[in-house]
Amino acid sequence: MAGELVASAALLVLRVLSILAGYLTNNNAFPKPLSEEEEAECLEAMRRGCEEARNKLIEHNLRLVAHIVKKFDNTGEDPDDLISIGTVGLIKAIDTYDVKKGTRLATYAAKCIENEILMHLRALKRKRFEVYLYDPIGSDKEGNEVSLVDLLGTEGDIVADEVGAKFERRALLSKVSQLCDKERLVVEMRYGLRNRARKTQREIAERLGISRSYVSRIEKKAVRKLIKQFSET
Repeated sequence: MAGELVASAALLVLRVLSILAGYLTNNNAFPKPLSEEEEAECLEAMRRGCEEARNKLIEHNLRLVAHIVKKFDNTGEDPDDLISIGTVGLIKAIDTYDVKKGTRLATYAAKCIENEILMHLRALKRKRFEVYLYDPIGSDKEGNEVSLVDLLGTEGDIVADEVGAKFERRALLSKVSQLCDKERLVVEMRYGLRNRARKTQREIAERLGISRSYVSRIEKKAVRKLIKQFSET
């Protein structure tokens, strides 16, 4: 099931990119909205499995995406990126729209588009905050880099528990297993995963025969990868 969801998400992104490519690259104006009659015809055709009708509904509602993106001008994010994210919401809206509920497609789509952008912005905010937690703020007596997350608690398995509180342990271990061998080993030893004893960067360096600064770089790169993976799920 997870594999199917990933494949479906990948196809969705490809559709978005293919639809937007011509408009964003060539600065073409988005198509005008369909009339009520044209929209109804496309919805009926799509219900019968017509992919062309579905694409037509998407393209002729891109103007709605651009309109909603203007509400987020003060976020500092690239408008083209937000249009891409908003288009994902538009496609989801068209795929799940139920004419029997009496809500206009534009009204339903606007809500889906805005929700998709808000979820994206929240994920970015969470990711940036978590990266800051792992940025070095100094060194301890042993020469290990100290980050804010280390100051929040270093007894026992506090860091691992904090991670587990936010992400299910099983999901975390699954993501860790996708790291390269060296990154996986460093993360497992540093945070005591898979029943390993937690070790300092210096201890890990001695164990692997590499420098402590190299261990630090491996750890930070691995943590950023994990944060990115969780923010995308």
